[in-house]
Amino acid sequence: MALEIGIVGVGRMGTEIAANLVSAERQVTAYIRRPDRVGELAALGIRPTLKRESLAQCDIVVTMLPDDNAVREVVCGANGLASRLQRGALHLSMSTIGSATATYLASTHAVRDQGYVAAPVFGNPAAAKARQLFIIASGHSADVSRCQPLFDSIGQRTFVVGSDPAHANLIKLLGNMMTATTLEAIAETVAVLLKRGLDPRLFIDILINTMFGGLAHRKYGDRIVRRDYAPGFVLPLVLKDVRLALAEAEQAGAPFPSAGVVRDRLITGIARGYADLDWTALGLIAAQEAGLDYATGLEHMHKE
Repeated sequence: MALEIGIVGVGRMGTEIAANLVSAERQVTAYIRRPDRVGELAALGIRPTLKRESLAQCDIVVTMLPDDNAVREVVCGANGLASRLQRGALHLSMSTIGSATATYLASTHAVRDQGYVAAPVFGNPAAAKARQLFIIASGHSADVSRCQPLFDSIGQRTFVVGSDPAHANLIKLLGNMMTATTLEAIAETVAVLLKRGLDPRLFIDILINTMFGGLAHRKYGDRIVRRDYAPGFVLPLVLKDVRLALAEAEQAGAPFPSAGVVRDRLITGIARGYADLDWTALGLIAAQEAGLDYATGLEHMHKE
């Protein structure tokens, strides 16, 4: 019998994940709040529903939601998934949330004989569409194995990091934090180069072909130089992850000074009206802090 897959959170990432599951011949039901999305999702082969209880018979329910509060409400709130799912059903949480929330959700499901796997991902909606996500999974081995066919349908590689679901979320948060600090370092360096009258494109070319050839430097370095701030991972969501990473570090008793710098930059950007911009807008913020006139940066974004 084919697995019945449910999904809650069909934003840009969730929609691509659901569509790829359908392409892999999975039966996917998506809970939505906006009736105007019914036609869009149905055209992708996804079965939309406006009733959360319609997911009660699903074998696995995926959540891809923006923050801890949203996940807690969907799972543990009135008519939440935990009270609706059958015994033996499994909640696959792909949201980027704190480790404490992951532990709470795991225990909530456990007392109901339901499985729980944390599987946040590295990758953006374009990577999700191309099935190029990197999946960080943790949970009981049998539950992770049960999810593996789904991971194979949506990602290029799965990293299993143990049996404690909190560990996957901790790794994802720290990974996002490292990327954010990388963008901040590139942004500050580009501002120095511009003020010294040098073309930062040359610097980025040298950077990615010598010491720093990783994806963050190649992809985001180029976008910062081109002043490409088109929405992807928008600043409020980055700030949410940075704050969660700082909380994890505080709990561990480990200083995390670079995270504090990025947090303050993000708050500055949001205060300046850049909440809808990608985290590459750290380049815009650094340039303005250096006294550079980057007003044309926003115009450049809209022309592309």
